[in-house]
Amino acid sequence: MLINNMYTARSLFNLHRCVGVGCLKNFSGGLPWSPTVKKLEYPSLLSRSSESPSMGHKFPWSVTSRLMSTNTLQYEHLIVSVQHGVRTISFNRPGKKNAINEKMFDEIVAALQEAANDPETIITATTGVGTVYCAGNDKNNFTDITMTEIRDLLTRHMAAFIDFPKPLVAVVNGAAVGVGSTLLPLYDAVFATEKAVFFTPFSALSITAEGCSSFTYHRLMGRGKAAGMLLFNEKVTATEACKCGLVTEVFPDATFQDEVWARLHAMARLPIKSLIYSKALIRDLYKDVLHQVNIEECKRVTECFGRLADPEKKDYQEFIRTNWQ
Repeated sequence: MLINNMYTARSLFNLHRCVGVGCLKNFSGGLPWSPTVKKLEYPSLLSRSSESPSMGHKFPWSVTSRLMSTNTLQYEHLIVSVQHGVRTISFNRPGKKNAINEKMFDEIVAALQEAANDPETIITATTGVGTVYCAGNDKNNFTDITMTEIRDLLTRHMAAFIDFPKPLVAVVNGAAVGVGSTLLPLYDAVFATEKAVFFTPFSALSITAEGCSSFTYHRLMGRGKAAGMLLFNEKVTATEACKCGLVTEVFPDATFQDEVWARLHAMARLPIKSLIYSKALIRDLYKDVLHQVNIEECKRVTECFGRLADPEKKDYQEFIRTNWQ
């Protein structure tokens, strides 16, 4: 079967239905719209050598080496800890409801790479410091960088979640807004307190969806619920999110922390090779589609930021010309 470049949105949406050996043969030559991001080599990730004591793998979307020290105290806006095979990445801007600023976008990429490279990390979990999981993009972002830099920053941030090879779990301890919600379908499990809410007010902010949610939300929820969240600013409770597949399990708030971390430590006793290979089998079939969706989403949301700032600015006009004309 020849896959044409002129894929419709419906064709992209239906790619997840493709299963079995015949489907894998269809994809053997790679998708025609595949980005230049190199696919992860999972076998090499699992083998250690004298040259690569930390599993010998560097992600193609890695950020500068100054963020890659194994000393987790390097992070300004994250708290990272490892205990009994569980690595916890805590968003640490409670005064800003854990909204992600420009530096934090790249810190999260670096923290995920650190987790992937660490042979002692089996399960990686993200959570928020305080009572909010993540309030999304900081409204004060993107005032001093070019639109191309904005696009690239967002693209590599989302790509880090697409390509992360180990089990990734979200411990949603409160509100998950914007990118704090849209990225959740790229996780392998999402555990939420009963008090959590999920909110993606893109149209209210005059911007567009990101985090691959324009693809993943429809797959999880169906057309109506996805449109309600991504187009019409519908706020969803933890129970509703669980019913539509965005959340794996909801816990009573009083016992949330104890129950979830006990669950994660039990998961961390599972064999890492099996986890990595199984995740690759699940994810790789449509990873190229996710990367392309990410590229297009980040281009469009960047255009929205530029238009809101100053559509007459030369940087905006140049961005439009180089990305669409």
